[in-house]
Amino acid sequence: MQRYRRAALVAAAYLGTFLASLDISIVNVALPTLQTALATDMAGLQWVVNAYALCLSACMLSAGPLGDRHGHKRIWLLGVALFTAGSLLCALAASLPLLLAGRAVQGVAGALLIPGAMPILSHAFPDPRERAHVIGGWSAFSALALILGPLLGGMLLEATGWQSIFLINLPLGLLAMLLGAWGITERHYREQAALDRTGQVLSIAWLGALTYGLIALGSGSTPAWPPLVFALLAFIAFLAVEARAPRPLLPLRMFRERSFALVNLASLVLGFACYSSLFFFSLYLQQIQGWAAGASGWRMLPQFAAMGIVSLGFGRLSRHVPLRRLMLGGYLLAGLVLLATATLAPQTPYAIVGTLFGLLGVAMGLAVPATGLLAMASVGSERGAMASAIMNALRQAGMTLGVAVLGSVMSLRAAAMLERSGQVAALAAGFQLAMLLAGLACLAVALPLYWLPARQP
Repeated sequence: MQRYRRAALVAAAYLGTFLASLDISIVNVALPTLQTALATDMAGLQWVVNAYALCLSACMLSAGPLGDRHGHKRIWLLGVALFTAGSLLCALAASLPLLLAGRAVQGVAGALLIPGAMPILSHAFPDPRERAHVIGGWSAFSALALILGPLLGGMLLEATGWQSIFLINLPLGLLAMLLGAWGITERHYREQAALDRTGQVLSIAWLGALTYGLIALGSGSTPAWPPLVFALLAFIAFLAVEARAPRPLLPLRMFRERSFALVNLASLVLGFACYSSLFFFSLYLQQIQGWAAGASGWRMLPQFAAMGIVSLGFGRLSRHVPLRRLMLGGYLLAGLVLLATATLAPQTPYAIVGTLFGLLGVAMGLAVPATGLLAMASVGSERGAMASAIMNALRQAGMTLGVAVLGSVMSLRAAAMLERSGQVAALAAGFQLAMLLAGLACLAVALPLYWLPARQP
């Protein structure tokens, strides 16, 4: 019976992450459809992505302390229930503000689900080899969601309408709750749980203001400097509060450990460059190359298939190659591939596009589980939930910043080129510049990773 309960625990943790990851890729492929259906512009599309990513990153720091205080199982189950409710709200939305509200609820729920899975799995699999295997599988299941997202999204969009991309989460959420309620064992760490409400309010304030300011910078419709100045002031206040809080939301002293600081910087860049690329690849295929939503989903398949395959074999691979080498290889390959995507044009053959997507999937299949395992290994097991929350929060914050910054760069570059060339060529020029910056960011963070200690979890 215990063996079956542990299998249910794994299935529940995988499925919860699957839900949260599915709504990243399934929504990206629907962006042009949503733009027409809700009569919005590029800034509105960025907010469809960022409303989710912003709440995910802003609230994720609280996931670890909430799980420590109230129980990891209870908070994880709450996350599944909230995600299901947010999905229903999205499906019922008749306007952009209501859709953004539903996306925000999904983001808060995802903040409980994604970092909550890793400490649950780590506790159930204390053996390092088993843990590497199961976390590799967790990463592969996340990749499976990214694979199925464009495919399901394309088919559902063409068959039943955009609302169905959210309704599909309802039966999956119910199944995850049933499996988790039976399989997950409750655990608490009340004595070390952070209690820092001021820090949480300030973290949401500065991330929200920063994202809003960066989107405004790209759209040009509203002044960008007021929210950006507010974001800077709120960030300074956040750091001051965290430095003095007895049990802070973000323990700054943990970043004195060089390994922990480097791994989390890498996690931030992973979100900024690789996860945000889903947004731009969808626009490239549909608005630059002119493919329909369903066809675009199929053409993004190599990236996610390769990521899933590499992630599934990651546990076996990590027995022969040090984690820091795997992580370094992942970031180097991602940087080089993103630089290559900066050469893609409207007429580029799909053989080249698909090959680059597949290579980026290989890079992410190495980088994602290696980053997670090294983040957990750089702190004690009693701080595993906090380390997972920080790493995932920074990755999601990176994705938020990537969509905002690179989206603004793409919009500004396209607007500057529009007078001299057509719309498609202008969009292509903006896409190329955004990918160039993403690739350079990956290569820049890869260099310090070479000097990570050769320590295995």
